[in-house]
Amino acid sequence: MIEVAVIALRWLQYSGAVVLLGVPLFLLYSFRGGAGPNLVWARPTLMVAATVVAIGSLAALVAQTAVMAGSLSEALKPASLSFMVTGMALGMAMVARALSAGLALLAIIALKPGRALWTVLSTVGVVVSASFAWTGHAAGTEGSGALLHLAAAMIHAVSAALWLGALAALTILMLRRTGADDPAIHHSLRGFAGWGTLAVALLVLSGLGNSWFMIGPERVTGLGTSLYGRLLIAKLALFALMLTIAVSNRFRLTPALGAVLGRGEDPRQALRRLRLNIIAETAVGAVLLALVAVMGTLAPPSSM
Repeated sequence: MIEVAVIALRWLQYSGAVVLLGVPLFLLYSFRGGAGPNLVWARPTLMVAATVVAIGSLAALVAQTAVMAGSLSEALKPASLSFMVTGMALGMAMVARALSAGLALLAIIALKPGRALWTVLSTVGVVVSASFAWTGHAAGTEGSGALLHLAAAMIHAVSAALWLGALAALTILMLRRTGADDPAIHHSLRGFAGWGTLAVALLVLSGLGNSWFMIGPERVTGLGTSLYGRLLIAKLALFALMLTIAVSNRFRLTPALGAVLGRGEDPRQALRRLRLNIIAETAVGAVLLALVAVMGTLAPPSSM
C-alpha cells in the first residue's frame, strides 16, 4: 500500500511541477507576460499546482521514509525523518522542492498576474522540475559519468515540464475560449511551435543520455525481458503518439486556423479539430507521467 502511495505522490508532484513551470513560461512567450485571452484561470491554477507540489513533496518524504524504515509508524518518528532529511540526498531534494513550491505560493499571493509573476514562477518551476533528478535513478549513478547523468536527467525533467505545461495551458485556453480570443489563441499556438520543437529536441537528446546510463547499448536487445524495459517501450510509444499529434497540430491544423482567420471565416470548425487534438495530446502526456512515476520505483536494467 505504501508503494502505491509513493507512485501516486510522484505522479502528483510531476503534474504540479509541469504546470508550475510550463504554464507561466507559456504565458510569458505567448502574451508578453501580461495581456492575453481570458487568463483569469492562471492564478488559481498555479496556486493549486504549487500547493500540490509542496504538500506532495512532504507527503512523499514520509512515504519514502516508510518504505525504507519498514512502516508508517517508524517513518513518523522524528529520528527517522531527521535522518532522511539530513543524511540522504533524496530527503534533501524533497524538502528543497517543498520549500521552492512554498516560495512560488507566496509569489502568487504577493504579486499581481503579469510578467513579474510569470518570470518568478518560471524560475521556481525550473528548480522544482530539476529537483526530480535528485530523487530519481540519476542520483544513484557513481563514477566519472555521475554528473553527466544528473545533468541529462535535469534537462529531461525541465524539457518535459516545458512541453506538457504549455499543453495544459493550451487545453484550458481552448476550453474557455470566446470568439474574441481566437486570434490570440492562434498567436499562442504559433509561439508554442518553436518552444515545443526545442523541448522535443532536448527530450530526445537527454533521453538518449539517460538510457545510456540506465540501460546501456549491450542490453537494448533484451529490453522487453524486464518490467522496467516494457514500461520504457510503452513510454516511447506514447511519446511517439504525442509527437505525431503535435506534428499534425503544427503543420496542418494551426496553419488551417490561420487561413480561416485571415479570410474572416467562422473558425469554430478549425478550432474544434485543434481542441480535440490538444486535449488528446495532453491526456496522453498525463498517462506518460503515470508511467514515469511507476518506472521511478523500479530498478533499471543497468543495476541488475
